[in-house]
Amino acid sequence: MTQEEDIAAEAAVETSGPTHSGFVALIGPTNAGKSTLVNRLVGAKVSIVSHKVQTTRAIVRGIAIHDNAQIVFMDTPGIFKPRRRLDRAMVTSAWGGARDADLIVLLIDSERGLRGDAEAILEGLKEVRQPKILLLNKIDRVNREDLLALAAAANEKIAFERTFMISAENGSGCDDLMDYLAKTLPEGPWYYPEDQISDLPMRQLAAEITREKLFLRLHQELPYASHVETEKWEERKDGSVRIEQVIYLERDSQKKIALGKGGETIKAISTASRKELSEILEQPVHLFLFVKVRENWGDDPERFREMGLDFPK
Repeated sequence: MTQEEDIAAEAAVETSGPTHSGFVALIGPTNAGKSTLVNRLVGAKVSIVSHKVQTTRAIVRGIAIHDNAQIVFMDTPGIFKPRRRLDRAMVTSAWGGARDADLIVLLIDSERGLRGDAEAILEGLKEVRQPKILLLNKIDRVNREDLLALAAAANEKIAFERTFMISAENGSGCDDLMDYLAKTLPEGPWYYPEDQISDLPMRQLAAEITREKLFLRLHQELPYASHVETEKWEERKDGSVRIEQVIYLERDSQKKIALGKGGETIKAISTASRKELSEILEQPVHLFLFVKVRENWGDDPERFREMGLDFPK
């Protein structure tokens, strides 16, 4: 058999049989590792990650191909007890994503177990009709006996179809999970082109990356109430792109923190964001960041629309 025939035969094997496709909602408490897992399963960065709770604010869809299946992962905001308007919008978005999915995946941090928000989420899942599977994450940090006890306790509360023990950080158990999802999702045509990995517009992804760098740099110092918007995007004749973004904060004191002494902090954030954007876009990026104070932006319907959230009354 010639090399061309080998390639043709291999391609035929890859595309033989019916295709599967569907939406998989990842839900769980804050900082359970949902965004890290989605990025790993998709094989590229589609959702930002930081140690700050409630980093993910709206549903981010990451698209993965496995065997003959296209799996659309819905990375939802962490579910917690809401206190502010933005909190309520995020939690509503997470539960809405769960109800719109073909399959629900509950991700639990094995170290934290079923304490706090995880217990409340299990109660809420009883009202959701979709099939559910359980993922115990960070299994490399917990002994086997405790993992088995945790899995048993969760399955006593909800009739999970399957339980998987994984590490989103190092990929352990992720291949078995993908095999299961590819076989379980319904037969049907793919929803997106084969080379598409997210439905997030690039302008919005760019804003999210800058927000990630902001949180990573000022995790302890900057309050949760900060928001980034991409205001200008200009493709230049030399092949580069000029991006202007605004960081919205609620108070003047926060602006001083974000800028830093002599502008040192905002320069570091800009450098980190520009580097990652250049790698993603595969072209030079000229990034300009501006910091503005907009009091009570968390009560502004326009800001919610920009984030992809419904404004709660």
